[in-house]
Amino acid sequence: MTTPRLDVHLTDADLTDALRADVRRGLTAEPKWLPPKWFYDACGSELFEAITELPEYFPTRTEWALLEQAADEIARLARAQVLVELGAGSAAKTRLLLTALTGEGLLKSYVPQDVSSSALLDSARQIAGEFPHLAVHGVVSDFTDTLHNLPSGGRRLVAFLGGTLGNLLPAERAEFLRDLRDLLDPGEHLLLGVGLVVAPDILVPAYDDAAGVTAEFNRNMLRVLNYRLGADFDPAEFAHVALWDPVNEWIEMRLQALRHTVITIRDLDLTVRFDRDEQLRTEISAKFRLPGLRRELSAAGFDTARTWMDPDSRYALFLAERR
Repeated sequence: MTTPRLDVHLTDADLTDALRADVRRGLTAEPKWLPPKWFYDACGSELFEAITELPEYFPTRTEWALLEQAADEIARLARAQVLVELGAGSAAKTRLLLTALTGEGLLKSYVPQDVSSSALLDSARQIAGEFPHLAVHGVVSDFTDTLHNLPSGGRRLVAFLGGTLGNLLPAERAEFLRDLRDLLDPGEHLLLGVGLVVAPDILVPAYDDAAGVTAEFNRNMLRVLNYRLGADFDPAEFAHVALWDPVNEWIEMRLQALRHTVITIRDLDLTVRFDRDEQLRTEISAKFRLPGLRRELSAAGFDTARTWMDPDSRYALFLAERR
């Protein structure tokens, strides 16, 4: 077994600076908003793992089933020597791809990317133990603005799973896909996992479960602000809201103030007022239609090589080739 390599391009101090900037910008905006990446401290990651096990939350198990079905064909089409995974996390589903790609006899290395160095090192060590012939090269970075830090060399397959593409606004998506195009060489591949537009009575409960796990996950962002920036939010004073926006075709998660409240954020010397029922947007999760995503990929410089969709048309995998 080779020892995993870890390149750190994002330190805890960098993360704190980014959080400060996002909080100052988002909580002084009208309406207020914060990006969803600030859900994910250790507690937030545990809560999200719990969400993936809920009966209402179909995306994770549906994507897993599609990967089981498609992994061998993905491996044959991509013929990758290097698997790059953006937002790798625990890399649980990655093992399906690694097994299939290894079976093709060409895979030489695995490059997981994530913002958490400790989580990345743990998963990198596990993968290195399970696939001892692979070189494992972890990259601690933020995929939205540090793609250039990913290593080159060897024919690459970049995997971006979990529906995370939907967390980006349309202009951000377009920029991100163009940046991926610039990263890849012609003939290299991108594998996307995306949620599809389905009926709101199926989709909304996936983000507003009966057990209240998603509500706690949503409120966890306030706890992150409390201990990282010295804020004094009382999470119990904010209600979880999940709704479907039929115009933009995305789910929005929000936190709604139950009463008028004044929040002090000590590290920013910032005071933020919330009126009763005022909402703070914490996430969008865009859902896609197949023709629309194909157009977005084409505009960014990708040709769709293959698409897989579950029988209920709730989720899809796109394998796209860089032109």
